[in-house]
Amino acid sequence: MNVIKKPRKPVINPDEAELFRAAVSDVVPLTGPARIEHQRLLPQPVPSQRLRDEREALTESLSDQVAWDAGMETGEELSHARNGVGAHTLRKLRRGYWVTQDELDLHGLTVDEARSALTEFLNRSVRRGLRCLRIIHGKGLRSKNREPVLKRKVAGWLIQREEILAFCQAPRADGGSGAVVVLLKGGTRNAER
Repeated sequence: MNVIKKPRKPVINPDEAELFRAAVSDVVPLTGPARIEHQRLLPQPVPSQRLRDEREALTESLSDQVAWDAGMETGEELSHARNGVGAHTLRKLRRGYWVTQDELDLHGLTVDEARSALTEFLNRSVRRGLRCLRIIHGKGLRSKNREPVLKRKVAGWLIQREEILAFCQAPRADGGSGAVVVLLKGGTRNAER
């Protein structure tokens, strides 16, 4: 069985204790430095859920979930008119009634790059108060299986945007089946140019 021994108090020689007290008798204790305790500032809370929701909403705003031909006329030619937009408006768009005010060329871009470029282009065009745009998606001659991948994607993305009144295949001189002409809602122009 182990026996735990209590430590002994050190034995101090009274002569040594008196000698120590004499040596330190004129010593003045140091005052501690004036310390300031800083309050820890808590970082501002990050609204991570709101940021995730906003990112998800942005992604879904141009998602690929909508069938690319939903709401479009049948046939090879792309065309779409929002509900309430008359056939005469689509006909005028096909015939070049509105002057094309800006264009975006998506040649050589991946689907993700094209989606981002299209979103930025449409947002900027709306802020500038433009009405008629041309979006060149290409004919897909250099893509895998020689199919126009971006043509279907662009059509699906345009259908989902509220500011798009109508779009149709561009006239042959303006890109034909490799481009679409887009008619935006009219509005007031902002100062950004």
